[in-house]
This record gives sequence, structure tokens and C-alpha cells, in this order.
Amino acid sequence: MGEAISLQEIFFSTMAGAAIVLFGAFYALFFALGRLHSSRSFAFAALASYVVLAGAVVVLIDALQLSGFWLLVTSVMLIGYFFAPRAIWSLCVGTHASEDAESQPRAIQ
Repeated sequence: MGEAISLQEIFFSTMAGAAIVLFGAFYALFFALGRLHSSRSFAFAALASYVVLAGAVVVLIDALQLSGFWLLVTSVMLIGYFFAPRAIWSLCVGTHASEDAESQPRAIQ
């Protein structure tokens, strides 16, 4: 079988996994706040969070010595983390736009 994973690799992979989740949440939060308040500061914070998330993915790949199929999985995960908040924002805007249109009183003809 393969080599045993050292304690250092376990530590770094655990910290990288936690950073991926944490900075993925920060990215989504700052992205939404940036759109909600039309704020360049929040947009920059979202981008910075995503860059840290991408760095954590690189650390995870290195710590676990991932290759082949697992590189594809991590790439898809990284792409998904980038586009999911954008898709969710579009869905929310579309949903609330249709609710607003329905709640408007209709003109009597």
C-alpha cells in the first residue's frame, strides 16, 4: 500500500480543511454584503477570502499528496466555492423580484 501519513501531514491537512470551510463561508458572506451594500470593501474582502481559500486548497493537496482523480475533485470544489455564492445571489434576487411583482397592487382597467 501507500506510505503512512505523518502527524505533521495530518495537522496541516486538518488545518487546511478547516480553513477551506471557514474562508468559504467568509467569501460567501462578504460577497453577499458587497452586493447588498454595493461596497467595494466587502467585494475586496470576498476576493481576499477566496484567495486564502485557494491557498488552503493548495496546502491540502500538498499535505495529503493528492494526485489524479483527487486533483479533479479539489479543482471542482474550488470552482464550486467560487460560483455557488454568485448563483445563490442570482436565485435570491430573482425570487424576491417575482415576490415584489406579485405584491404590487394591480391598476384597475
